[in-house]
Amino acid sequence: MTPRSQETQASTALPPAATPADARRLADGMLDIMNALLAVIERETELVRAGKIREGMSLEKQKSELSRRYAGAISQFKGSQAYMTRSTPELLAALQRHHEMFRAVLQVNMTVLATAHAVSEGIVRGVSAEAQRRTLPQTYTASGQRSAPPRQHTSPIAVSRSL
Repeated sequence: MTPRSQETQASTALPPAATPADARRLADGMLDIMNALLAVIERETELVRAGKIREGMSLEKQKSELSRRYAGAISQFKGSQAYMTRSTPELLAALQRHHEMFRAVLQVNMTVLATAHAVSEGIVRGVSAEAQRRTLPQTYTASGQRSAPPRQHTSPIAVSRSL
């Protein structure tokens, strides 16, 4: 982070909540950020499940920005947590319930992304194995079984990461 962006971030950071109105503003801001991030995450999950990886990747910039804002809200919340525990426990409980729902949706998203990664890795490995099989000579062992090619004779494949 550059010194300029640190100054900007420090100047936009709000002080910890000191009144119930401050706590409400903090909670509302946090809920707004979580809801926006949830919408992006749910959309990304839908797209990846439908096999529309490129469209899902287009949400990355928006997801990163909202994640950055969420991290800032969490650090501000940590400074206000003691006050909110004493003064607005019902607001704190509502935030915690919403955060639990947020974590559940995030877990589903991470599972879908991990599955898509595993599937694509399996496809690439399968293509690589097939390419190797076609380029190497077919040999047999003394017992008539097909022999596996030695590791030093395998060649890597090149994959373009841009879709």
